[in-house]
Amino acid sequence: MLALRIVSVLAGLVVLWVVLLDALETVVLPRRVNRMFRLTAWYYRLTWSPFAGMTKRFKSQGRREAVLGYFGPLSLIFLLVMWASGLILGFALVQYGTGAHLLLSNARPSFGLLVYHSGETFFTLGYGDIVPDSGWSRFLAVLEAGMGFAFLGIVLGYLPTIYSAFSRREIEISLLDARAGSPPTAAELLRRHCQCPDGLNQIFQAWERWSAEVLESHLSYPVLSFFRSQHNNQSWLAALTTILDATALVLVGIGGIPSERAKMTFAMARHAVVDLSQVVIAAYDPQSPDRLPAAELARLRKALADKNLKLREGLEAEEKLTALRAMYEPYVNALARSLLIVLPPWLHAERKLDNWQVAPWDEAIAARSAASVSSYHSEDHF
Repeated sequence: MLALRIVSVLAGLVVLWVVLLDALETVVLPRRVNRMFRLTAWYYRLTWSPFAGMTKRFKSQGRREAVLGYFGPLSLIFLLVMWASGLILGFALVQYGTGAHLLLSNARPSFGLLVYHSGETFFTLGYGDIVPDSGWSRFLAVLEAGMGFAFLGIVLGYLPTIYSAFSRREIEISLLDARAGSPPTAAELLRRHCQCPDGLNQIFQAWERWSAEVLESHLSYPVLSFFRSQHNNQSWLAALTTILDATALVLVGIGGIPSERAKMTFAMARHAVVDLSQVVIAAYDPQSPDRLPAAELARLRKALADKNLKLREGLEAEEKLTALRAMYEPYVNALARSLLIVLPPWLHAERKLDNWQVAPWDEAIAARSAASVSSYHSEDHF
């Protein structure tokens, strides 16, 4: 019996240590942890794969994105539930091994009842149906109640921080809609700013800072990587890939566009995708399809030339573009495969309307306007 109680205490202390350390590293510690075993990391590995596998059965991309959008918030809620359950179980094990308790009938409670007692103590319910009967058990009860209050404080502080970081991330993604299309592409970004190089440099500067903020927030709170954007054709990874594509083209050489700002933005954006691919443990796939084959590159050159943007030609230019792409494309491909995110092309195959140009009433308004015009012309108006 004594051996069982010792094992119970040791098991309880291990559970408490693992849960508290994991919560501290996830919520409080503002840096990436490279330890082999982390409870939160294993939690996301075990939950994301089956959830993502389930959504692969959907043929509709919109429906798949809608379902995947639930994973981030739900995983966050169940992570908090897992931490709370672990703390309750850990305290119950320690109480079972060291404490003494009495029921209202003066009987000794079982381990199952001690788990219930630990839960009501953690959430400070205090029904009084199970009473601590020793100094040690009373100390543990007070400690657990205090930890319950601390846990509530963590929840109240953690969730607003997550959603604040998500909101800041999405603002620039929404702004990119009118600047680079929906979904955004490097060719469209350059074409829409061909007459304003200074405006393009300002966009690169803003996205250099955005990349740094995404790197900082997603390293501190990896769950943000699973949060989907508001529109099905937008994502943080697609936006980051677009900026990398555009800066790579400017670095190769486009007449009239300076490359100094593009160089700094490319460096920061590349830093972000490399580090974030390690956070989600994305695996390198040498068989990833080429995003810019020769035919597509030729079409890209022509699309830019139509706006008087001459992309540098020659073997040296092509080798430089290939080298720049090799610095980030394996990482964005791995992230896209792991997170089930569709990467944007370098250039749309056909013209697409931006998100701001599409609204649910547009067809009805257009039909009504057409009917009004027809009625106007059918009458005598002088």
